[in-house]
Amino acid sequence: MLFSSRLIRLADNDANPGSFSNRLRAKRFQLFAAMASGMPRPLRILDVGGENSFWEMRGWAGLGDVHLTILNIIEQQKRNANITPVIGDATNLQEFADGSFDIVFSNSVIEHLFTLENQARMASEVCRVGKAYWVQTPNYWFPMEPHFLVPGWQWMPFNARVALLQRWKCGWRGPCSDRVRAQELVKEIRLIKAKELRQLFPAAKLIPERFGGMVKSWIAVGGFPPSITEHISSD
Repeated sequence: MLFSSRLIRLADNDANPGSFSNRLRAKRFQLFAAMASGMPRPLRILDVGGENSFWEMRGWAGLGDVHLTILNIIEQQKRNANITPVIGDATNLQEFADGSFDIVFSNSVIEHLFTLENQARMASEVCRVGKAYWVQTPNYWFPMEPHFLVPGWQWMPFNARVALLQRWKCGWRGPCSDRVRAQELVKEIRLIKAKELRQLFPAAKLIPERFGGMVKSWIAVGGFPPSITEHISSD
């Protein structure tokens, strides 16, 4: 079991360009890049939860006709001319005016906000500051939970998940002997169902990302010209 857990973590290692998770992200990003290519330049993008390394790995660092603002709760250094790191709260983007960005981009962030109410606040802010948006999040009904890397984790009773995390390393978290801290780590992740995502982004087109015939994650896309999105299949 320990050996299997290590193999799963290796496959899900975002720091490894050749990992399974990064190959999926690269494929997903190709679709985003294709959609963004149809937008007027210069292009202003806000990445909610973004990191320098994500855009560097995908070759967007240094592009002259794209300016990226990457917002994170953790301070990051400015190391690329076209990328401006800022500290901020995904649920309150008060530092940005309405329609400040051509695209708001967010990859696997909205599920980290503890509650549906916080997720609704982020969704509202994304739609407010962005003329268009691209928000990806894992699917609640996909059997492998992507943060704790335990099959069916999200369907287990809360106390059972806390107990497991107190005793064992689950994905990239734990073991965490402190029960209060373990509870916080479990509560932080709230995976979203398609019905909820439609409520959060009522004007969005939901694009499924499939693996093994099942929907692994959803991408909520809105605000792009119809000429860009009309050819993309959705659920």
